Amino acid sequence: MGFISDSLNRIQPSATIAISNKAMQLKAEGKNVIGLAAGEPDFDTPQNIKDAAIKAIQAGKTKYTPVDGIPELKKAIVDKFKRENNLDYKVAQVSVGSGGKQVLFNALMATVNPGDEVIVPAPYWVSYPDIVMLAGGTPVFVEGKVENGFKLQAADLEKAITPKTKWLILNSPSNPSGAAYSRAELNALTDVLLKHPHVWVLSDDMYEHLVYDDFEFTTPAQVEPKLYDRTLTMNGVSKSYCMTGWRIGYGAGPEQLIKAMSKLQSQSTSNPSSIAQWAAVEALNGPQGFIDDNNKVFKERRDLVVSMLNQAKGLSCPTPEGAFYVYPSCTGCIGKTAPSGNVIRNDEDFVTELLAAEGVAAVHGAAFGMSPFFRISYATGTETLEDACKRIQRFCGNLR
Repeated sequence: MGFISDSLNRIQPSATIAISNKAMQLKAEGKNVIGLAAGEPDFDTPQNIKDAAIKAIQAGKTKYTPVDGIPELKKAIVDKFKRENNLDYKVAQVSVGSGGKQVLFNALMATVNPGDEVIVPAPYWVSYPDIVMLAGGTPVFVEGKVENGFKLQAADLEKAITPKTKWLILNSPSNPSGAAYSRAELNALTDVLLKHPHVWVLSDDMYEHLVYDDFEFTTPAQVEPKLYDRTLTMNGVSKSYCMTGWRIGYGAGPEQLIKAMSKLQSQSTSNPSSIAQWAAVEALNGPQGFIDDNNKVFKERRDLVVSMLNQAKGLSCPTPEGAFYVYPSCTGCIGKTAPSGNVIRNDEDFVTELLAAEGVAAVHGAAFGMSPFFRISYATGTETLEDACKRIQRFCGNLR
């Protein structure tokens, strides 16, 4: 009898975290490394949000809270969904977790049984399939081809649905590709879902506010109200509000699902940090103007990175609609020999040799279920990004 559980053996550690840790380790050893693996804004948390946290500490709001969120934060979330997405929820339909990952984890662990299938469009965030497998389910991958902007097509969704399908996970804007679905593109998908009432929708909207070029964000339950009763709309304060370390995510959906998620959370972590919850209240209710200011910087960085990567020999980089990632193809580098003498056979070899030769840490596309690509986060300083892209250009130019 093995000591480690079979369920844990079904999953792998997060590839993005592993590569970020490797970059930090190399930096600690004195190596000149530029880490572009982590999805974390380099902007500081706005001062009014930090002040709200300090005020909460000073007011003694440091005790246990209700398992899945204080009423004040749930009310702020209800107001946000109405104000920004025209979605009506009650406080009882809201769950707050320690980051968006916990909300996703709770939803899937509370609903997925062995044999259940969950449709996961590729490229996908690294944690989706592993959480599905941990719950005993089967991830069903459907590729969003590069010629379709990395987006799931209605015909492919239709083919993937079976009687065993329980969930479709949609992430827009996407991690890792930055692709975002227009209202028309979502409508095509929701038309398919209306024909299959046993399929629930998990809409991961974590990058909702990080969109560019006048893109209009919409979410499935907003586009098709008939899906409201089988949709969990998930979001959080990590990315748009520069609060990754505060660990507050939230979701809204049918009360039956929210109660099940709360039950699970009551036997795992219990409540998220009380202080972080009060900070999140201020984030959602307070001034929002800094988001547009940050987005202007992100767009400039996106355009810089896309331009410079497209000038690198063997790379092709599409322009994403949102988030702060690009997902370039390294097809033109496969089969070539790196300065080390090693042959680049796939995208994992590409990022490994790039890190060794030029000290740039990126994440290989296989971690996101689609090769030969790699992911770069441009949520870091412009000068650093320019340096990193010059190194990538040099690396690609030195391949033989």
